[in-house]
Amino acid sequence: MSLKGTKFETYLKEQLKNPIFKKEWNSSELQYRIGREIIRLRLEQNISQRELAKKAQTTQAVISRIESLSENPSLKLVDKIATALGKRLEISFA
Repeated sequence: MSLKGTKFETYLKEQLKNPIFKKEWNSSELQYRIGREIIRLRLEQNISQRELAKKAQTTQAVISRIESLSENPSLKLVDKIATALGKRLEISFA
């Protein structure tokens, strides 16, 4: 199936019919949301990855990998990043 001229939502709906794809998609959603939220808060506070890393006692490379979704951070690390951003990590089950 070509993506050219196809809306992403339509393509995604079709792909989600595949149980293997659906499992992978669902398992990566949380990682995506964490990465996007860290980016949003960091940009909102106008701080660099390096500054955030220093505050969270990690490296800029780790922040970069989380934001680019190539690393799935531990809850401990996410909590340290949240604290560095002046936020509190909250977890809920829906």
